[in-house]
Amino acid sequence: MDITLLLNNQSKEPLYVQLYQHIKKEIMNGKYAANTRLPSIRTLAGHLHISRNTVELAYQQLIAEGYVLSKPRSGLYVMALQLDTLSLQRPKNEALLEEREHKLTPVKYDFRYGDVDAAHFPLATWRKLSHQCLLPEQSSLYSYGESQGDRALRLQLSSYLYNSRGVNSSAEQIILGAGVQYLTGLLCGLLRSVTGTAIAMEDPGYDGLRTVFHHHGLQVYPIGLERDGLNIDMLYNSPCRAVYITPSHQFPMGTVMSLAKRMRLLQWAEDKNGLIIEDDYDSEFRYVGKPIPSLQSLDTHHRTVYLSTFSKCLLPSIRIAYLVLPPSLLKLHHEHNYRVFDQTVSTHHQQTLELFMRKGHWEAHIRRMRKIYHKKQDALIEAITQLMGSKTTIIGQDAGLHILLRVHNGMNEEQLIHAAEMEGVRVYAVSPFWASAAEAEASMVQVGYGGLEIEDMSKGVQALHRAWFPG
Repeated sequence: MDITLLLNNQSKEPLYVQLYQHIKKEIMNGKYAANTRLPSIRTLAGHLHISRNTVELAYQQLIAEGYVLSKPRSGLYVMALQLDTLSLQRPKNEALLEEREHKLTPVKYDFRYGDVDAAHFPLATWRKLSHQCLLPEQSSLYSYGESQGDRALRLQLSSYLYNSRGVNSSAEQIILGAGVQYLTGLLCGLLRSVTGTAIAMEDPGYDGLRTVFHHHGLQVYPIGLERDGLNIDMLYNSPCRAVYITPSHQFPMGTVMSLAKRMRLLQWAEDKNGLIIEDDYDSEFRYVGKPIPSLQSLDTHHRTVYLSTFSKCLLPSIRIAYLVLPPSLLKLHHEHNYRVFDQTVSTHHQQTLELFMRKGHWEAHIRRMRKIYHKKQDALIEAITQLMGSKTTIIGQDAGLHILLRVHNGMNEEQLIHAAEMEGVRVYAVSPFWASAAEAEASMVQVGYGGLEIEDMSKGVQALHRAWFPG
């Protein structure tokens, strides 16, 4: 049996309830025939990229209600049910379910990573510049635009990256696109021609790009982390000639790759004739110590692809990300005729952003938002420390727009999230960041703070304290 469904991490219902309800519905509809064997817990957890605990809780509920039967040393089997009788009861059951949903506490405090502080976005300035781009003489606005993106914007971006991150690039090396995932898909076509179908990736790491690699036919090799970043020895022992990393702020753990390890990684690329994809996704928001130069700035052999986005600094809806290709990949990009691909970012947004950068608004906005997010993070950590103290461990607080929270109360990830929702708070799972969900830490959640006001964060932490440490 192949059980496939779309689980919603943002739903009020815990994942195990969603899974249980799906299987129950399919049994009642007769789609899962009597005596059909359900997948093992391990198999289904791997297939759906969820924890074994989630599958086990769903299966236990199905057993308790008599929909499936557990046979020792054999597995779980669908029970033979009188579906006609059950169908008569269904309206009553559905009414009870709806009643239960109405009783759920509405989410008041959503600690979602990826949300930004839209209230402090300089909307009036952006609107003025946007309107300026719509003047009749701006005829280029109404065309497809340049394949790699607006040249004037790429010139601004090249200058900014050099001054802020030490990135060495020309406008010709930069490719703009509607999001990091889109650009990574484009990059996968180039990698297959140069480094083959194997790619190494931090474990844990960004699940969004792991999925993109899989969808483009690349085999992902998870590489474990050490205190100062990627395990280079494991990388050498892998068959990979390409690696995806987040060295300046490892996602999701928040570690910073040491200079010594960066040099070893560059040596690996030279030894293996390989390529490094450096994702610098939130480098603007570092709160402790001096800004860290990019890995690309240290690469004298041009083996690093630099990847980043404007989503964390502007608004995610604007959908502008960029690649900086080394000369060898840029040449291949042209040879593969990728220039016939139409640009995916709105020309209007590109020209507005170019004006925003050229007139100095961009760097002023970054400085302002760095202070605001730092204050938010301080308020969040202070609230957690005061209320929960040694009952929790905070991970990755030096930079970025999220922390990880290890909770010492015996609850697993699923239970922590469900208990928080019962108090009107939403925190998020970390298990998807591991290549194997079974390897994820059992008592850890992700807490983002970009989109919440300081007073709401304090109230949200109070609610989390009630949820996880009642009494």
